[in-house]
Amino acid sequence: MQSDKIIKKYKELFLALENYDRTRELPSQRKRVDITLSVRTINKLKELSKKSGKPVSHIIEEKFMER
Repeated sequence: MQSDKIIKKYKELFLALENYDRTRELPSQRKRVDITLSVRTINKLKELSKKSGKPVSHIIEEKFMER
């Protein structure tokens, strides 16, 4: 059936929309959070940010997505 092909092809999108219905949050939506880090960690993140040209938040997100 045609609808089965569409659901299979866009499964990830349908799951994201189902989650949005429950939580009112999209996977690509960003939120600000306060965290406490050591000075050493903050300095390392700033150094990585300067070398890569990426914001610190992107560096952190990339590290979590690697796992």
